[in-house]
Order: sequence, then C-alpha cells, then structure tokens
Amino acid sequence: MTTGTTTGKIPLKDQALNPERIGRIAREIHAVLPGFNVDGFIREVVADLPSLELKDRIARTSRALHEHLSIAADEALDVLVRSLPATPQAAGITNDFGLHIYSPHSDFVARYWRTAHRLDRALSALPIFTRYFSAEDAVRYFLNDFPEETLKAVNRWAQDPDYRIRRLASESMRPRLPWSPRIPLPIDAGLPILDQLYADPSRYVTQSVANHLRDIAISDPHLVLATLTRWQTTRRVDEKQLTFIAREALKTRLKEGWAAAYQFLGYAHDAPVEVTPVRIQCASPRVGERLVFNAELLTSETLPLHVTYVISSNSTRAKRREKVYFLCRTTAKPGHNLTLAKSHHLRSTGGATITPGPYTLAIQVNGRRYPEACFQVLEQSLVS
Repeated sequence: MTTGTTTGKIPLKDQALNPERIGRIAREIHAVLPGFNVDGFIREVVADLPSLELKDRIARTSRALHEHLSIAADEALDVLVRSLPATPQAAGITNDFGLHIYSPHSDFVARYWRTAHRLDRALSALPIFTRYFSAEDAVRYFLNDFPEETLKAVNRWAQDPDYRIRRLASESMRPRLPWSPRIPLPIDAGLPILDQLYADPSRYVTQSVANHLRDIAISDPHLVLATLTRWQTTRRVDEKQLTFIAREALKTRLKEGWAAAYQFLGYAHDAPVEVTPVRIQCASPRVGERLVFNAELLTSETLPLHVTYVISSNSTRAKRREKVYFLCRTTAKPGHNLTLAKSHHLRSTGGATITPGPYTLAIQVNGRRYPEACFQVLEQSLVS
C-alpha cells in the first residue's frame, strides 16, 4: 500500500488520520445511521492516536468501526458504504489515490468481513472503497485466504469503466507491493491482468502495470523482457506508451547496467563512445553541500544515449553501497563533444544515507561504466 508523502513538517500519520478526520468519519456514518455513537467513537479513537504510527491508526480506527457498528450486525458494511459521499469529488478528493480518511474502510472489510459467507459482499465493497482510497492492501488478505474467488473478482475489476478500479486489479497483485503482505501466488500470476491493462488510456493504470513488472523483474527479468516484446508485437499500444512502461519496469535493471534492458529500449550497450575522466569541482565537500562534477563524451557515430552516474561509498568500515542517479537521455553526434555535468546535493534521503567518509563517482553510458573519480565527504558544517 502506498503511504504517500508529508506536507511541510507535519508527519503523514498526522495528516492522514487526525482528530478532525476521525470526527468526519463519525459524522458521515451518523448521517445514515442516527443511532451511531459519534462522541464515543471519536473519544476512543482519538485517545489512542498519539502513540500510533499510520498503519496502526488505520487498524485502530477500523476496530472502532467494528465495535460501534456491531448494533447493525451484518448490515454494518452496507452502512459504511452508504456513509461515503456521493462521489469522490464530493468527498474533496482531488487526486487518483484518494484520501487517507477512507483507508480504515477497506481495512475494516479485510479484518472483519474476510469470511466465506460474507465473501461476495466484501469483494463487491472493495472496488467501491478504492474510488475513495486505494484498497490494494486489503485485497491481498483475500488473495491469501480465498485466492480462487478473489482472482475472479480481480479479473472483473480489470474491465471496469472506472480507471481506479482497473488500477486496483494490477496493484493488488503486485509480487512485492510495499507495506503490504506477500501473496502465495506464482510471480507471473498477474500477467493475464496486465495483458488487459498495458494499453489502458489512464497513466494511473499503466504506472501500476509498470510497477508490477518491475516487481517481477527483481527475480525474473527475462520474463519481463519477453512480456514487453510480446506487447510490442501486438501493436495495441503506441511506442511512446510502451517505452514509458518499459523504462519504469526495467528501472532497477537499467541502473545495474543490464545490457538486455538497454538493448530493448534501443540503446547499444557497447556504443562506441569515450568519456573523459570525471572532474570534481571540490574533492572534499561537506554533508549537505553540493558535489559539482563534469565530463566530456565523444563518439564516432550518431547514437541514442541513456546516461546515469553512480555514487558509491568506499569506506573500509562498512559494506560498499551504490546509488545510481539518472543524468540524461540524449543523442550524441560525431564531431560534437557532449558535456555531462551535474550539481548533486549530498543529503540523506529515504533511499540513500550520506555520512562522512570516502566515496567514488562514475559515469555510466548505456549501462557501461567508466572509470571512477574519488572524493571525500566531510562532516556537516556547524555554521549556518
């Protein structure tokens, strides 16, 4: 399940489910179930929020829904569905993914309606909820417990007029969906779904198709290449869209320099290019400063190029770590030197931590890596 990002300095968990939003959930339910204990629901959930991270807040809210909707017995799910605003737009949703205020709704289905006698109603509710907040995490619990029945539902979703429901079909079956449980299905189980969706007019859907393929490529890149090649021959999709899907699907393998990925995208791995030694403006930057570098590329032919750069920690005290960054896609021509330059911010991110120590930087052209240049990162300056 994608968790989204923070705005400013407010943690995502406090944006997603906070006292105001818990109150809104209660009021929306009360509008269709007058006997709903609004004050009790709000009081119980809000009291626990400060100590909980996001997924625990979702679980705590859905547990409170279960407890306070118990008076409706088997009608609880119908009440929750009817409590939704008439449309996502009416709910104030301005993006494809939805609002976290509705994340407990699909969690409620996964936790309390994942039974054989409630299965049909549960699987009918999830595509409704996904229009308000993406429900792929909840679907995976059903794929674990009721794979055959859930796969039939997923196939129906792939043909739905609503692009958010079509996207749910792909996203829910990703082999390595982040922040979600694994599913006990073969790695290629979702390919029949992707075959229906790769030419979809919605980028929200095709992005999921590409992410799904990227998950597969981690363990079976040849299967991904075979799938992309098959789609290419059907001519159901234009070259621009297939290229987008392929780049996203092969992103990790491109960073690793896998020649077959570059070849599929039209980049010769053994392209006749020369790259001058990398020149680093300051060989001893501090954490938080910028690493400024450049090099020149020369070629004897007109060639499409996909250029990245690789920053590697080189400390003898820790395992060598590499991080690959995109630099440019361009066409090089003979007789014209191509300047490769970048000002890279040396700051820690979710995908890379910058600590003081020795590093190297290398240019990678069409997956082929050129000689490294060394630099030393110093402690961050205490002077602002």
